[in-house]
Amino acid sequence: MSATMTPLEYVLHQRPLVVRRRVRWGECDPAGVVYTATFSDYVIAAAELFYGELFGTTPQQGKSEHGFGTPTRALSFDFLRSLRPDEEFDMAVHVLEVRTRTYVLQIVATTPQGEPVFTAQLTPVCVQRPERQSIPVPESFREALLAYQRECNDSFSRPLNKAAS
Repeated sequence: MSATMTPLEYVLHQRPLVVRRRVRWGECDPAGVVYTATFSDYVIAAAELFYGELFGTTPQQGKSEHGFGTPTRALSFDFLRSLRPDEEFDMAVHVLEVRTRTYVLQIVATTPQGEPVFTAQLTPVCVQRPERQSIPVPESFREALLAYQRECNDSFSRPLNKAAS
């Protein structure tokens, strides 16, 4: 497949879920680096693909079928390198914790050559639709998160930032 036909975003690996993404020109500032806020979009897109993988359907349909939503409670980043238009990077999704009403996903981004780009921690909270009241993580979803965590434990490396080492 030629570079002009390469999709903007696609799943490279299932366990752990690894998403390859190509930076679009419009995601960058006049200096030619990705806008800081755009990284949030990247992380949410990776999380949505993760949900689709767990549910075996589209993310929102899967959550609707199970009667819950997942708005973001917290999102943090450690930026390790900038990205420029047409650069590709990979995001691996890991389950760090499953709590009572929330869970923590860690997204570790690297270049295809393995150079660290960023780490992010996304903490969604489960809410009942349409009331938007927090609820315990639905049992079937909890089981899927924990099974994924167990399956991916061997390939998971802790955060790439120096402070964590």
